[in-house]
Amino acid sequence: QVQLVESGGGLVQPGGSLRLSCAASGFTFSSYVMSWYRQAPGKERELVASIGSAGSSTNYADSVKGRFTISRDNAENTVYLQMNSLKPEDTAVYYCKASFLVTYWGQGTQVTVSS
Repeated sequence: QVQLVESGGGLVQPGGSLRLSCAASGFTFSSYVMSWYRQAPGKERELVASIGSAGSSTNYADSVKGRFTISRDNAENTVYLQMNSLKPEDTAVYYCKASFLVTYWGQGTQVTVSS
């Protein structure tokens, strides 16, 4: 059974940091491109960052460049999103996605940036 389980979300003050994790199981994790998306209330889901299967290539939305870092551990079947200098506009539900021949989504984790 395929599972993507996100964790690490929560409430943080502006300027703070969070580290999201997405634990994968049920498929060959090391073959998949992994991505983080987010969806704020009333807005469409948008790509935040992606990382290639070997971890050597990354891509970021302009809005998070220099603040967020995506990484992966293929031995642990986990992808991470380190989020620094958080802003209120980063508030959203963050989703993990795995894509190769098929696409899998996690259930999401809420990130709220507020004072």
